Amino acid sequence: MPDDKSGAAQRGETRQLKLEIDAETAKGRFANAAVVTHTDDAFILDFALAYPRQPVRVLSRVITSPQHAKALLRTLADNVARFEKRHGTIPERPLPIAHDPDTSN
Repeated sequence: MPDDKSGAAQRGETRQLKLEIDAETAKGRFANAAVVTHTDDAFILDFALAYPRQPVRVLSRVITSPQHAKALLRTLADNVARFEKRHGTIPERPLPIAHDPDTSN
């Protein structure tokens, strides 16, 4: 029987993935800061730990395609909506103002 993975994706069907994870990775890491940048063909997500009066330390960097970044955005939005429906609105904090090197003189 032919593989129908691409057909399922085109029809908007979801596929279940069986993930394997080692014990150390399964522990996870706490991050309270993230920086997202992109190039023409990739999105770079740096997850970091920020404490007052200490340098912000990047704990993990994920590099992914624009297609996966958009799918991640959609998945996060869906999960946040479901979380808020069950637990109430998540309060937002103001984002720090980042320096944009493209606008400097």
